[in-house]
Formats: sequence, C-alpha cells, structure tokens
Amino acid sequence: MRRLGWLAAALILALLIPFFMGGADMFHRLRNFPVMLLIGMFVMVLVGWCMNTMRLRLLLGDAASGLGMRKSLAVVMATEFAYCATPGGSGAPLTLVALLSRSGIGPAKSTAAFATDQLMDLVFFLLALIGILIYAVFHQLSENLEWMLIASALLIGAGLCACAGFARYHRRIILFNGRVLKRLKRKNTTRIRWARKLLHFRDALAETWKMPHRILLQVFALTCVHWSLRYSVLYLALQGLGVNIDWAWTFLVQMLSLSAGQFSLSPGGAGAAELTSAALLAPMVGKSTAAAAILIWRIVTYYFYLVAGGPVFLLMVGRPLLNKLLRIKTV
Repeated sequence: MRRLGWLAAALILALLIPFFMGGADMFHRLRNFPVMLLIGMFVMVLVGWCMNTMRLRLLLGDAASGLGMRKSLAVVMATEFAYCATPGGSGAPLTLVALLSRSGIGPAKSTAAFATDQLMDLVFFLLALIGILIYAVFHQLSENLEWMLIASALLIGAGLCACAGFARYHRRIILFNGRVLKRLKRKNTTRIRWARKLLHFRDALAETWKMPHRILLQVFALTCVHWSLRYSVLYLALQGLGVNIDWAWTFLVQMLSLSAGQFSLSPGGAGAAELTSAALLAPMVGKSTAAAAILIWRIVTYYFYLVAGGPVFLLMVGRPLLNKLLRIKTV
C-alpha cells in the first residue's frame, strides 16, 4: 500500500499549498465567499459530466444501446476519477475500455471513441488559444505568458499533426512497431497481436469519423459546453472574491497550469498545477486572493472529482483495477 500512501501524501501537500501561500488573510476571504456561487460551481461540474455522457453515447453510436443513461454517467464519473488519480491521466483509457467491455463493447471501439473525444478536446483548445492570441494582440500581455501561450499552441498543433500522421501513415507505424518489438526480442505472436490491435483501432477510428457530420458537430458542441463550464470555475471564484478579471486570462492560467501538471506526471497535476497557477495569478490579484481562488478552483474541479468519482469507480470495477492503475504492491 506504499504507492497509495504516497498518492494520499501528494494530494494533501498539494491541498496545503494555497494555505501556506495565502496565510490568515485567505481564511477571511473564504468566509465572505458566496455560498450559492460555490453550489453553482458544483452544479456546473455535474452539468459537465452530463455533457460528457452525451458525448460518449454519440461516439459509441449503436454500440451504446446496451448502456443506460445512468450507467453511461457512472462510466464517465469512474473514468474521470481514474484520470485524476493516475499520473498524466494514464488510467482513463484503461478504465473506459474495462467498463465498456462489460457491456459488450470491444476495446477497439471504446479506444476509438476515447481517441476521438480527446481529438475534439485538442481542436477546442487550439481554437480557444487562437482566440486568446487574437485577444492578446489588443491587450497587454507579459512576455512570459506570451511565450507560454505560443508554446501551448505549438504543442496542441503537434498533437493534432500526430493524429493526422497516424491516419495517413498507419501502415508504416505498424511496421515500425513490429521492428521495435522484434529488436526487443518479443515473440512473433506478440508482434502479430499488436499489429491486429492497431488495425482494429484504425478501423474503429475510421468508422467513428464516418459518422454523419451532424453527429460530429453535436459532439464538438458538447465539448465546447463542457470545457467552457469547467474553465469558468476559476473566473467565477475570482468574481466571488471581488476581483474583476477577464475570462480569457483565467482560461489561459488554467490551461497553462493543468499543462504543467500533466508534464509533472503527478496524479491530476497535484502540486504542479497549484504552484503554476499561483505564480501566474499572484502578480495580478495578490497572494491571499490567488490562494483562495486556487483552493476553490481545485476543490471544485479536482478533489470533487476524486470524492464523487471514487465510490463509483470502486463499485463498478473494484479494487483490483485501482491497484493495477496505481501499481500498488500489496503486502
């Protein structure tokens, strides 16, 4: 259980960062925060989960007929928990495949749905970054934020190019994968099995993208609603603390902070996201206000995901998969 202990310690330390940063003044600001606004933020998270549930069902198409709406929502909540509880969100696709396979949906189909979902996210963030770049032309932007913004746009563009490259050169990628496995002295059956997995994934992904444009546009619209709601939490937190700041800046702070968290490979970016957002927000709004806003933001969009999604995850897949995701060595 050592790894689980380290995970709990990392989450507690990340939660303590705003307390050390904000000091006693932060508690005064939190006491005056509107309760109804905080409840509204949690409602926004629930609406976001419903948007993701609808996205998943649209991407699965006829394969989702065996999934009820409540079960689909539970799948989304469990997958979000796995994303937040594992380094770099690596547990999300494994959880989604495991849960959908119990409803008779093959790994290729579920993985293709997950990949399409992630691709839609990349498109949304790229368009959002382009919008912020246009906005920044007419507003003053620090040099550091400018370079971070450009770097983020390049990374997202590289991700989209990688997806397009796989679609265009999948045969070469499969052959390259086979040569790598051969050099690693894997058996022929292993190489053939991986080649088949990649082909099944390619076929399922192509089938997903052959959906009517109306369906894909609906998926993208739901993507926009989901991320717009989730990325409005920090803005509303600052508004509740009496700070007037443009929504575009809070969007940029969240995106850069969560990107830093992903690169840190800590579960859900715990620690790195708080430190990065503090470094970006404190010069604009002050340490105590920034600390209070970060604490509210992370409780609503991260710790709530763990608290609400954890029981659903354990009920649906149980402790064995959790141990596998966290790579826990039981004594």
